[in-house]
Amino acid sequence: MNSESVDKESLENVFTRRVFLANTTKSALLLTLTGQLLLSKKALAGAYAGQSLNLVLIQPHKISGEVLRKNFAELTGAKLNVTIVPYDAIEAQATLDVQSGANQFDVVEYWYASIGSLVENNVLQDVTDLIIKDEATIKTSDYIRSIYDPYTLYRGKRWGLPYDGDTHVLFYNTTLLDKHGVKAPTTWDEYLIAAKKITEAEKQNGVYGAIIMGAAIPVIIGSTFANRLAGFGGEFLKPDGTPNLESDAAFKAAKALLDVAPYALPTPVETAFEQAVPSFLNGKGAFIECWTDLGVYAQDAQKSKVIGQWDVVQLPVEKKGDQPRASLNAGFGLGLSTATKNKELAWEFVKWATGYQTALELLTTSNSGIDPTRLTTLNAEEYKRFAPKVQKAANAALSGALAWPTIPESPKMMRSLSEKLNRMLADRQSPELAIRQINSDWVQILQG
Repeated sequence: MNSESVDKESLENVFTRRVFLANTTKSALLLTLTGQLLLSKKALAGAYAGQSLNLVLIQPHKISGEVLRKNFAELTGAKLNVTIVPYDAIEAQATLDVQSGANQFDVVEYWYASIGSLVENNVLQDVTDLIIKDEATIKTSDYIRSIYDPYTLYRGKRWGLPYDGDTHVLFYNTTLLDKHGVKAPTTWDEYLIAAKKITEAEKQNGVYGAIIMGAAIPVIIGSTFANRLAGFGGEFLKPDGTPNLESDAAFKAAKALLDVAPYALPTPVETAFEQAVPSFLNGKGAFIECWTDLGVYAQDAQKSKVIGQWDVVQLPVEKKGDQPRASLNAGFGLGLSTATKNKELAWEFVKWATGYQTALELLTTSNSGIDPTRLTTLNAEEYKRFAPKVQKAANAALSGALAWPTIPESPKMMRSLSEKLNRMLADRQSPELAIRQINSDWVQILQG
């Protein structure tokens, strides 16, 4: 513990402000108590009681926002106001808030690929010194190595802490695969063959071999492409920061995406998260590349018709013997807005919301939309029991994952990529042509 560890008097002050329900379980009580250790003595003593904090989150994290709002109020007496926006609008919303002078938000959830843009637009505050000061509490060494730097680091400074550690794995419908004598694929060629076989046999029943998220949104079709780019051993940028898309890996990735489109749920160019996940849960597709929390949805009796009829593996690779490699698709952190007038309380919240105990509670809350960012939560027994299949796949996938560019131009670059890949699918364009057009766009964007 550091100098702000909880002492007996602070805990007594907390208990005088909290009334636990009679049916509170022992595990929930312990979780609450340990969660307090991430807050300062000042926060636990009620110094922020009655104050308000404004947080902006993406729509898929609405349930996690409710958990945060309730628990933070109980622990500190402070009111957390949560604004929910579409996941493809979070950067624009946070930037507009600062640049318009509205100054509504204290804490901003940010897509990690937009960190450079948000910093250069004066939206995020530098929290490097705060992290160093509170290292004993935050324990940055606990963050998954492939996540911590991409999510927080820009120009040698830290601008937030990881909140949702997004990556894709390959889910599949075991009933459909067994019915057609198909095994879970290990290469992209095997994936294509299996998707084609199942679609040709099941299409008349409204069932398809693959569900492809191809909507023209960076975190949607960008993720679908990145899965293949990682699988073929590619990178978005060269070591010198110039575009690396005119490579064999990028061409193969685009071709693999185009090749499977005819055997996917109609229509891939209009399929985003909101359409893809319900389709898989309703048994309409054999394969779906998706975020790890789909495994939680798949076991939810209110949402899923495939309970006990699914499994998950790492994403395919180019050829047998290659090391599976995931891509850091989407992924979000929490940072302090430059507009906040209550930096002290905002930082208290960010530390607590991204800490081990809160992260574990969100990770094991159905439909929270939160995936692992920390080694301790990824390997926690509670998580293993809550989502055993997903935990195993996520643990393997997050080692050496492909990070997206985080430079200021990244959001604009990824919009170009998503729009042109979407057009490639819609018009059945040559994948080589699409990739060369994207690479050309990126060169122009980087040249200003």
